[in-house]
Amino acid sequence: MLTQEVLKHQLAAPKHIVVTTHHKPDGDALGSSLAIYLWLKAKGHTVHLIVPSDFPAFFDWMPAREEIRIYTADIQANDTLIADAEMIWCLDFNNLSRIHAMENAVRNAPGAKVMIDHHLEPEGFDVFRHWDSNAAASAQLVYDFLVNVMDDHSAITAEIATCLYTGLMTDTGSFRFQTTTPEVHLIAADLIRRGARNWEIQELVYNSSSENRLKFLGFCLLNRLEVLPEYHTALFSISRQDLNRFHITTGDTEGLVNYALSISGIKLAALIIDRTDQVKLSLRSVGTFPCNEIGKKYFNGGGHRNAAGGNSNEPLDKVVEKFKSILPAYNELLKQ
Repeated sequence: MLTQEVLKHQLAAPKHIVVTTHHKPDGDALGSSLAIYLWLKAKGHTVHLIVPSDFPAFFDWMPAREEIRIYTADIQANDTLIADAEMIWCLDFNNLSRIHAMENAVRNAPGAKVMIDHHLEPEGFDVFRHWDSNAAASAQLVYDFLVNVMDDHSAITAEIATCLYTGLMTDTGSFRFQTTTPEVHLIAADLIRRGARNWEIQELVYNSSSENRLKFLGFCLLNRLEVLPEYHTALFSISRQDLNRFHITTGDTEGLVNYALSISGIKLAALIIDRTDQVKLSLRSVGTFPCNEIGKKYFNGGGHRNAAGGNSNEPLDKVVEKFKSILPAYNELLKQ
């Protein structure tokens, strides 16, 4: 592993660097990656930000968004950039399977891999790690990295502050999740002081829905929400036909699972969607209920205690049936 001093020394001279994040990046993934991209560019490095897939259109306004390269849009050229990179910075993921089609290219690349992340159980592909599973967001760790590891607080421009604030805001549910500590609020305050327009970011992310997205939300609440009061659980199951009917695009299902969790008395919520290639699960919980255990043990996934995910190759109805069959084993925890 590289030490802090060695990393600083290596960054003192211009490098060819690739920055990346996980498949279907959310606000924290994009915010963290764009912040590091902007910081490295300002230091004189040649930097390419390559993401494995598309991402929600409501992040299209973010600083330097136009610099993002979608891996699948030009695999050959992007593979060359990855292979030639002297360093590869990995943001908001700690297992190379999270970057899907990019996995082999990054795993086989000779460049030194730097990881900044807050998810459980790092794989160990990195040579430098700034990691804390208790952090509210990877954006929080990027802030800490710049301020306390690199001793470069003054480098946080209005653009970088905007990216980091977006990551903090989205991964804390607008600062309402349990992970929102006093430190998180202090960081958010500093980012606002440095130029993040908090009200504008909130508006751009949360008040830019398409008509189809709102109609889809209403349809799901009326027709696809199932409440299991005996297990303090609620779930949505969404078919391919549902997605096609409302012309759903990347990001349109973002936050839907939280509506199930918002019901009084609900401790566990699930969003189960047939995504054609696989059935995807998003799990949310309150209190001490470990939804990450369900994701890891039963659905090839994992995550945080109160926010996790998983997937399955079985048909949608079988996945829903399996999810429900698991609940009796957690009945006592769900009652707490």
